[in-house]
Amino acid sequence: MHSLLAGFGKRCRAEFHEFSTFVNFLFFYSKKRTLSTSYGFERNKNRLVKLFLTKRGRYNRLFLHVSTVMVLVVGVLITPYLQETFPLFASAQANQLNASGSAQQQSINVGDTVFNTQIAQKPRDSIITYTVQKGDTLSSIAKTFGISEDTIRWANNLTDDSLSVGDQLKILPVTGVAYKVQSGDTIYSIAKKYKTDPQGIVDFPFNTFADPETFTLVVGELLFVPNGKIVAAPAASEGPSGASTYTGPIPVASGGWFFPLPGGRISQYASWYHMALDITSPYGTPIYAAHSGTVSYVSTGTYDWGFGNNVWIDDGDGYMTHYAHMSTVPSVVGEHVVGGQTIIGYVGLTGHTTGPHCHFEIKRNGVLVDPIPYVGGGAGPD
Repeated sequence: MHSLLAGFGKRCRAEFHEFSTFVNFLFFYSKKRTLSTSYGFERNKNRLVKLFLTKRGRYNRLFLHVSTVMVLVVGVLITPYLQETFPLFASAQANQLNASGSAQQQSINVGDTVFNTQIAQKPRDSIITYTVQKGDTLSSIAKTFGISEDTIRWANNLTDDSLSVGDQLKILPVTGVAYKVQSGDTIYSIAKKYKTDPQGIVDFPFNTFADPETFTLVVGELLFVPNGKIVAAPAASEGPSGASTYTGPIPVASGGWFFPLPGGRISQYASWYHMALDITSPYGTPIYAAHSGTVSYVSTGTYDWGFGNNVWIDDGDGYMTHYAHMSTVPSVVGEHVVGGQTIIGYVGLTGHTTGPHCHFEIKRNGVLVDPIPYVGGGAGPD
């Protein structure tokens, strides 16, 4: 009996030793594999990060498009579930369909006007190709797409204005020039080449940069140069094409509006993607309140969505004025300012800017409006 117990204990010790050996082997093997995998992951991750940091200007648009498609797909997939789970959605959709049906029935009774089609004007982010139709002229095509005739001439290397039915024309999304970036190019050299302001290139929303803070360009990318001009061709005839100099602060309307930057030069006018004025002047030039009111917002020392040091003034009558990219801001929230007299800041280079200037906006009842009728041209507010 004693020998039997001794044999059993010896066998248990042997099996325990084997199990311990297996556990130790498994531990060291797992540790080795984990470390090896981690090193490989870190090595490949660093390569990917370096690649994306270098090429991110090229992938911005692809990322936005893929994200939008994913949101739409998710919306389509969960719609049936929402209709079953929340009857409110189904009833709202039914009401909308009934209303659409009624509106359609009513429109049919209007007569021939039902066949009048109005094409919605949507911002474009790329060049499209247009086939010339019977009766088209260079002027009518330019008017249809909201760009200058020169823009069409330059994009298609036209030597005259004669067009033939079936001709294929490249149509840019904005008045100006499309340029393919070459090695050594900067936004400053491109702006100088096409006689425009570099800030306009930066502000165009569909231009991308490898580094948005330094405006680094990617060789080979297509860059839109808003209001750019090819010197050999005649200047565009529509809209403000050059810079205008004002000697403000001078009241230009009965509402007591003033040009905010004495002696400043307008380098960029209002457009659908930039509903503001860019007013250039030497660094440190005083900026005056364009209208009397109370300082409602002050931001200093931050990027603040590209505005840098900036101030909002609430005029108390539905209008608000905005001044951005300033070097220093003496204004404080709650301070009362007088149009044309109170200095609210000084011209600077803060935020998303290519040179010293003041980005000036006016909001009317919460909506951005063209500042020119208020502070320039003498037309005054509506």
